Amino acid sequence: MHVDDAIKSRKSVRRFLPDPVSRDTVTHLIEVAGRAPSGNNTQPWQVHVVAGEALHRLIDAILAAFDAGEEHHPEYVYYPTQWFDPYRERRQRCGYGLYEALGIEREDKARRHEQMRRNFHFFDAPVAMIVTLDRRLETGSYMDAGMLIQSLMTAARGQGLHTCAQAALAWYHQIIRDQLGLADYELVLCAIALGHEDPDAPENHFITEREPVANVASFHGF
Repeated sequence: MHVDDAIKSRKSVRRFLPDPVSRDTVTHLIEVAGRAPSGNNTQPWQVHVVAGEALHRLIDAILAAFDAGEEHHPEYVYYPTQWFDPYRERRQRCGYGLYEALGIEREDKARRHEQMRRNFHFFDAPVAMIVTLDRRLETGSYMDAGMLIQSLMTAARGQGLHTCAQAALAWYHQIIRDQLGLADYELVLCAIALGHEDPDAPENHFITEREPVANVASFHGF
């Protein structure tokens, strides 16, 4: 697959088929993505790959906390406390578009809650990758980790696989830490669900829009 096609065909898949993904394939993805740049080649990331019974145990533990209504918080601030345009409008378009694809009305709180809950099933993916960052480093390392995450998802497309990057899992970092035995210095950034797309799932036909180049770039000296 040409790299342009891999990037353009990447999307957030929210329903996967049960078809397994081999350890060798995931190892290949991590090896390829490991070519992502990082400041002074620090490579400040770790990738914890979870499948099989280990994944079922992790899902059960997180769902127990979610269903009990326990309050959990991530260890870093992802979203602003107050939204403002154009980001508020883009966020709303994304949320409304997904629920529309699923046939979920805005006032249907029960179905919205159930869709949120599916995050913690990793959308039925057979593999979850938990990406962590060494918390002793500084802000620049977040950029490094972001480049690794994008590289992992692009490499997955090169193997005919799909992904969904899931910041929602950062809220349950303590459960993830306990289940996977993470080191104290590891900060849970996100999860990446990995597997084969269910092509019949309506949510997988929802493709988010992108701003035109004129809205996000300026050119000097051309």
